[in-house]
Amino acid sequence: MATSYLLGDPAAILPVGQVERTLVPAAVLVLLVAQPGGFTILLTQRTSHLANHGGQISFPGGRMEATDADPVAAALRETEEEIGIRPDEVEVLGRLDDYITVTGFQVVPIVGMIRPPLTLVPDPFEVAEIFEVPLAFILDQANHQKHSRVTATGERRFYYAMPFEDRYIWGATAGMLVNLYEALSDPCAS
Repeated sequence: MATSYLLGDPAAILPVGQVERTLVPAAVLVLLVAQPGGFTILLTQRTSHLANHGGQISFPGGRMEATDADPVAAALRETEEEIGIRPDEVEVLGRLDDYITVTGFQVVPIVGMIRPPLTLVPDPFEVAEIFEVPLAFILDQANHQKHSRVTATGERRFYYAMPFEDRYIWGATAGMLVNLYEALSDPCAS
C-alpha cells in the first residue's frame, strides 16, 4: 500500500509513520516588494546545474550556518549572497510556519518588505533569474492547485502548485505561499 502525505499539516511533506530524523535548519526570505501598482513577491529560478532543486523556483535562502544568530540572520545573509539585497534594505515583518521538506530541511520562512528601486545582483552560480509575482495572484485561492504523484517507492506525495504565466511554482515554495495566504486571510492573525 502506498504511503500518503497530507497537505495542511505541519508535517505535510513527511510520509505518515516516517521515522524521525535530524533535520537541517534553513531559512528563506518571503520578500514583499511595495511596487506602485501593488505588492509583489520576489522569487528566483535556480540554475539548472545545481544538484539540489536545479531549475526550480524558490525564495532566496538556504541552510543556516554556525555564524547565523537566528533564522532571520540566515535568511538575510542568504538573500544578500544570492541576489544582492542588503539586510538593511529589508524590513522584517515576521515569520510563517516552519516547513519540513522530504529532503530533510526544516525551513523557517521569514517575511520581509522592501521598497523599490531594487538593485539586484544575482549570483550566476545559483540564480538563473529573478522575477516578481503579484501578491493578488497568491491571495486568489483559485490559483492554489493540489497535485499528487507516486514516487518510485510507491509513496503518494501531495503538493501545491501555482502555475504563473510560463513558470511552475510548486512544492515547498508553493506550500509556503499557501501559508502566507492563510496568514494574511486569517482575521485573527496578529
